Amino acid sequence: MARDADSVVQAGAAPRPMLSVPDGIVLLCGMVIGVGIFKAPSVVAGATSSAAAFLGAWLLGGLVSLCGALVYAELAARHPDTGGEYAYLSRGLGRGVAFVFAWSRITVIQTGAIALVAFVFGDYASELLRLGGRSAAIYAAIGVVALTALNVAGTLQSKTLQKVLQTLLFVGLIVIGIAGLVSGGVPKPAAAGGGGGAFGLAMIFVLLTYGGWNEAAYLAGEVREARRNMTRILVWGIVVISLLYLFVNIGYLAALGQDGMRASKVVAADVIRVAFGERGAVLLSLIVCVAALTTMNAAIFTGARTTWALGRDFALFARLGHWRDAGSTPANALLLQGAIALVLVAASASTPDGFSAMVAYTSPVFWTFFLLTAVTLFVFRLRDGVTAGFRVPLYPLIPLAFCGACLFMLYSAIDYVRNPVYGPKFGDMVLGGLVVMLAGIPLYFLARRRST
Repeated sequence: MARDADSVVQAGAAPRPMLSVPDGIVLLCGMVIGVGIFKAPSVVAGATSSAAAFLGAWLLGGLVSLCGALVYAELAARHPDTGGEYAYLSRGLGRGVAFVFAWSRITVIQTGAIALVAFVFGDYASELLRLGGRSAAIYAAIGVVALTALNVAGTLQSKTLQKVLQTLLFVGLIVIGIAGLVSGGVPKPAAAGGGGGAFGLAMIFVLLTYGGWNEAAYLAGEVREARRNMTRILVWGIVVISLLYLFVNIGYLAALGQDGMRASKVVAADVIRVAFGERGAVLLSLIVCVAALTTMNAAIFTGARTTWALGRDFALFARLGHWRDAGSTPANALLLQGAIALVLVAASASTPDGFSAMVAYTSPVFWTFFLLTAVTLFVFRLRDGVTAGFRVPLYPLIPLAFCGACLFMLYSAIDYVRNPVYGPKFGDMVLGGLVVMLAGIPLYFLARRRST
């Protein structure tokens, strides 16, 4: 009888399929579109040799993201009640791989993402009030400390604020695209010898800006007729995002030209400055700062939960598994995460561009685990066969295409070191991320010994 009662409770608590296709598309767009589109295009412009290559990179980014989202949608449909990549890797490739992923998420992926967004906040906050030569890094550190303290205290962001902010972002992007086209007319060609020629590097930043679709795939358990509608949500959602990104980037090109984009650290503010003057640029910078803080807050909140789970599962990290009743927060996990993010901010402050340094630090590790997660789909198909629920279309072509893209991106991320323009600036950050990831292997064996 007890088992039956438990089953009833679990069945009643399971996600219900209540989301329509339009609901899913809106949610997908909200998860993907963030502060990256205000920063990454200037780097992409510097890594491509022409306007056609620049815009082609954004189109290709949408296609790669769609393939990956379809793969993740089937993984989520197979295991809708589990913890994302950690669970897929544990079930598909073993507990050791999952441990190294969790370690890497704590020390590289999530903390690097927090520091990365913190530098976007710092760049745009410096447009409002400069704090000296290291202004961006100072603002980044202030943001990390303040938001970590708020989360330790138990303060969470308002869902209403999140929705309002997302609406402002969408409207702001459309205004930027229109402003660029009106003020510039047509995209300006790049001057000969102005830069470019590193398409793989450009794709690293493009796909960073498309990031978030892996979270959207977890909607599979709550979408009506998921097997049919998840494909529609993913396809149309990424089409909408791709068209919006193309429109905005055409506006950037029209207003500043590719050379102007390469030279800009705050490309969106510079476009608005051309169209509306200094007051418009100040307003945009303020919106981007609020957006960056909101994104940081979400990353700090979710990242600490992964750290807490690792402490709960492994005795070696038991202190991190402590949950503080006051405020209901994983306080120790939050403090460690904040400390690591501050170390990364400090390390990046000595580079020419903290944002690019954090991309270099996180990208090889990020694409390693994206590739391994995609491989788990083949493992599940071979071991468990075809199951009910969403199935990726054109199997195995789409998963193979995504694995190929992950391999190319992993190679491009590591090849950052040899790039004559970017390697001397950020090569140490690439190697640093890989070394920290690999340190998780001996740690796993130590943690396993302590847990037995």
